[in-house]
Amino acid sequence: MEENQALPEETPQPAPEAQMLQPAQPEASPPLKELKKPQKAWYAVYTNSRAEKRVSDRLTELGIETFLPLQKTLRQWSDRKKLIEKPLISSYVFVRIIPKEYFAVRKIDGVVKFIMIEGKPVPIPEAQITNLRILCGSDAEVELSTEVYAKGDMVEVTVGSLNGLRGELIRVGRKHKVVIRIIQPGMNLTVDIKTNAIRKLEKNQDI
Repeated sequence: MEENQALPEETPQPAPEAQMLQPAQPEASPPLKELKKPQKAWYAVYTNSRAEKRVSDRLTELGIETFLPLQKTLRQWSDRKKLIEKPLISSYVFVRIIPKEYFAVRKIDGVVKFIMIEGKPVPIPEAQITNLRILCGSDAEVELSTEVYAKGDMVEVTVGSLNGLRGELIRVGRKHKVVIRIIQPGMNLTVDIKTNAIRKLEKNQDI
């Protein structure tokens, strides 16, 4: 080997102490979980007597979705008849809200309380709100009942002004009725029905 041949340069290695002093690389932050948006649901609000319309109007002014079931009925006076709208269920208004809106509803003048079970407001299924809308547009005689009825077959009305109405078919004496359970227990609406105006629903179909 020639004496003047250059040796290859070695890359200097950091001392062990220097390696230990190097800052640790930050770990990648886990992706933030997407916050679930509160879901709106329907609830029943009990009002002072004859305050349903006033409460409904005030809720609408505040931008809260509300539903006041009204049905047209013929009122007879001594000298005349008149078609008027009256609440389908006296002293009840339905609101579609998220939980943080409870207090805004509760503070409305004329509101007595939310309908609650075990200390919590009772959500009303959308299907029952649909039933109420059908009843409001019908000419059927609707009765409010707090009786506890035995479970009946789930049926849907297929003809007439109640077309699309879903509930439970029961028999009272010689009459057949469709029961719509709005709030369980304690609030049922019933209408007389002919059995040739309904079809039986499968057990897995919603009412």
